[in-house]
Amino acid sequence: MTWGNVETLVKIGEVIEASGSQFVAQCYKLHQPPPLGSLVKTKEGSIEIYGVVFNAETHSLEPGRRPIARGSEEPGGEDVFQANPQLAKLLTTDFGALVVGYREGGELCHYLPPRPACIHSFVYLCPLEEVEDFSHSLDFLPLLVETNLPMPVDEVIAACFRYFSQAHADRRTFLVKAGKELALLLGGELKRLNSILRKLK
Repeated sequence: MTWGNVETLVKIGEVIEASGSQFVAQCYKLHQPPPLGSLVKTKEGSIEIYGVVFNAETHSLEPGRRPIARGSEEPGGEDVFQANPQLAKLLTTDFGALVVGYREGGELCHYLPPRPACIHSFVYLCPLEEVEDFSHSLDFLPLLVETNLPMPVDEVIAACFRYFSQAHADRRTFLVKAGKELALLLGGELKRLNSILRKLK
């Protein structure tokens, strides 16, 4: 899939922080980040940059100001927002994505791009056919396995495998292939390997 038919893509947010290995995007809709482990993409010039979602958080737009409880008289959480419509403009949902590859000139590369994503670049949730295309090769796995993240990396790896498997006609075959690739990378970490594999069921 190319950027020439972006109308078929789901635009979910906008890059607000970027480095060579990660980017953070602000969601357009509160409380609606992409799933953990899902594949998203953005753009830098002629380069399409792919990332795996590793974290999401909702917080106040004002630094240092925490939300306060408002629902003591409300029957449900959604009623709090209906009674306080200003909250939608005081809060934001962001998500972080670990860069796992890029496409340039039609060539798909499973390693870091030459430049980081641009601030204010749109971020799209990749459709399953693009997820399948990207995950035919698992050469991006070292970028996941060897990274340091603010949440358990192994949970992200397992979520990524589960999510990517949905794009393949034979999910079990894909998961077996992914497990074998992971075993090569974690040959000396049997406990960690088994922990991840148990999360693939």
